[in-house]
Amino acid sequence: MIAETVCSAVSTAGLGIAVVTAYRKRFLAAARIAAYSLVPVGLVMTGVVGWLADTALSPTAWAGFGVLGAAWLLFAGTRAAERRRGGTRAERKAAKDAGRAAVAPAASEPSLGQVTRPAARPAAAPRSSGTADDFSDIEAILKKHGL
Repeated sequence: MIAETVCSAVSTAGLGIAVVTAYRKRFLAAARIAAYSLVPVGLVMTGVVGWLADTALSPTAWAGFGVLGAAWLLFAGTRAAERRRGGTRAERKAAKDAGRAAVAPAASEPSLGQVTRPAARPAAAPRSSGTADDFSDIEAILKKHGL
């Protein structure tokens, strides 16, 4: 009952200010003030003010707000932990599978597409000593890898 009286008084005062503003030829501002001043009366007429008064004095309603707050904290905490770990389970699994599929099991290079290789250098003439046999294996390996 007190809330309805206060809302009516606030609306009446707001409409009075709107009339004074309109008298000063500021019609747009007066219309805006009138709109704001009619909101409290509209809330009383729809029953929102009575519902809020009943809710404010109800222990069950406050317990419900506590449960909603706990649910929100759990949701926010799990989202923060998920961001810290690097995404959802499905995203991590997809990234793991993509990394595994990038290299074939028996391949010596990644199978991600054609890689342009630099032109091979002409092989140097073998030296006259016995070291040519020692380096032939190394040269074969380097040629195999395109170096």
